[in-house]
Amino acid sequence: MEYTRYENPSLFGEKVESYLEQHEDVYSLFFGVLQGIKAGRYENPFMATITEAGELVAIFQMTPPHPFNIVIVQEERLEDALDLIINKITKANIEIPSVISLKPWAFRFADKWKATTGANFKVGMDQGLYRLDQLAEGLEHSPGAWRYASEDDLPLVVKWYHQFGEDAGLAPSPDEEVQKKVKMFIEAGEVFLWEDEGKVVSMMKKARPTAHGVTVSMVFTPPEERRKGYARTLVFYGTEELLKQYDFCVLYTDMLNPTSNKIYQEIGYNKIADSVMLEFSVKE
Repeated sequence: MEYTRYENPSLFGEKVESYLEQHEDVYSLFFGVLQGIKAGRYENPFMATITEAGELVAIFQMTPPHPFNIVIVQEERLEDALDLIINKITKANIEIPSVISLKPWAFRFADKWKATTGANFKVGMDQGLYRLDQLAEGLEHSPGAWRYASEDDLPLVVKWYHQFGEDAGLAPSPDEEVQKKVKMFIEAGEVFLWEDEGKVVSMMKKARPTAHGVTVSMVFTPPEERRKGYARTLVFYGTEELLKQYDFCVLYTDMLNPTSNKIYQEIGYNKIADSVMLEFSVKE
């Protein structure tokens, strides 16, 4: 098997995108982040392939400090592929704070990473990946209407960005960095808000567009406005708007939150994969 690390994201894309496009929904995170790398939105990305006789065996990607993302193309070569990538990244002294992938691949990598480096791991996010091609009919909706976030909404969206991260158990981001990100999201027309009687009560975000699909992310309602159906209604209408441009939408859910999984299925989302993000601790 041959390991290749890429510095040029276009060359990496030429090697892997045809495969990713065949499984555009399941690998939407990998595919979408690659588009962001190509657009220059990430610094110091890691991109690599393992091939055999010119055929893809596995592909890898990381945008520090985000998780190491793994796609195994030839399942029967899983063990060999993971042994090789771990050998290469440890020799290069590349830090891996966490790994995200389909569950069997992520846990197998984590076991091997622990055996090699001594780093323990824990589940950061146990996720279900859902896809929607057509919205369900006959749902009751909460009062109000959706709109795109504007510059005036920046302070609120920044506040909710931080709260969303806290709820998800993510490491806090510096406020200055969040301000910059949210401003970019709003200017790109990526933030959807639900407003009821002049008060903004819920938000969602468009993320990581690919050739035919797009991700719904950062769905958030503040505690005082929960259990009123706002999030479900916003995701319904936000998804409806996105389907005007894309063939399908995907989203990740927290499998430990039965409420969110239930409301997305009511809208018409169906689970297509089990994903997990595993966090590595300081080496013993």
